[in-house]
Amino acid sequence: MAELLALVAACLFAVAATLQQKGALDFAVSPDSLRSLTRLVQSRWWFVGTLALLVGYAVQAVALDHGRLAVIQPLLVTTVVFALPLGYMLTQQDVGRREVVGAGVVVLGLALFAIFGKPSSGNDNAPNDQWAVALVLVTVACLVLFGLGRRSEGSRTAAYNGVVSGILFGISACLVKPTVEMLHVGVRDVLSHWEFYAMAFAGITAFVIQQMSLSSGYLATSVATVSTANPIVSVIIGILLFDERLSRPPWHIVVAMAGLALAMVGAVVISVARERRGGTAAAAPGSAAPAPA
Repeated sequence: MAELLALVAACLFAVAATLQQKGALDFAVSPDSLRSLTRLVQSRWWFVGTLALLVGYAVQAVALDHGRLAVIQPLLVTTVVFALPLGYMLTQQDVGRREVVGAGVVVLGLALFAIFGKPSSGNDNAPNDQWAVALVLVTVACLVLFGLGRRSEGSRTAAYNGVVSGILFGISACLVKPTVEMLHVGVRDVLSHWEFYAMAFAGITAFVIQQMSLSSGYLATSVATVSTANPIVSVIIGILLFDERLSRPPWHIVVAMAGLALAMVGAVVISVARERRGGTAAAAPGSAAPAPA
């Protein structure tokens, strides 16, 4: 049940990203200007996409409440697979052989991880001192990557911002588990703990930076980097902080991690496919659509 909900959330995230990008293209939003992002609220496409994103968050939270981080988060890599046909239909972004191959690799990798990994056990939270170390490291990494994105352009900007957004979404997802657990006790318990506020801050910041990534016009790059960084961070925290464990024997773990790595490689293949063949960003309204490869 939790795995199915994760796939539903991934589909909703793909719908959200595609509609939000269409809204950004309609209003010619600059990925380098936070102020210009405020114009997005005028777009009905962006608004509907944001609603889809919020529903996706809710479905993801339910999935995390019933499953382990190391199970649910890797399934979100399928977001990039769902986004490919949506990007083609709504923003005329061509889907070539590399994207199709990359999507197949993602599905194969996740199948191996799900069959051989079978993560289980673990806790719903971690000690505050461990969280402090993790959050400091994440903050430094995000600042460095965001700075690199500001100095780049085109698909590189989309990639750097996508990674930052994915890292923060991963942190937010990890904080969902303790927050939902506290919610079972009561709203007052949620509001009296730092995890809720950190979750909200990470999620909102990730959302804003994702809009910057999407507004660059490279949907596959943006979605692939977000969908790759998110589960990597979540799995690391799930294993190191929440004490989640993969199934035994050891060779199962090797195959499972190889499958997860394969899924990440597939996502990267999708993200760089258009640039490798000299393609362009998404078509703005009134412009010619790029020819399929």
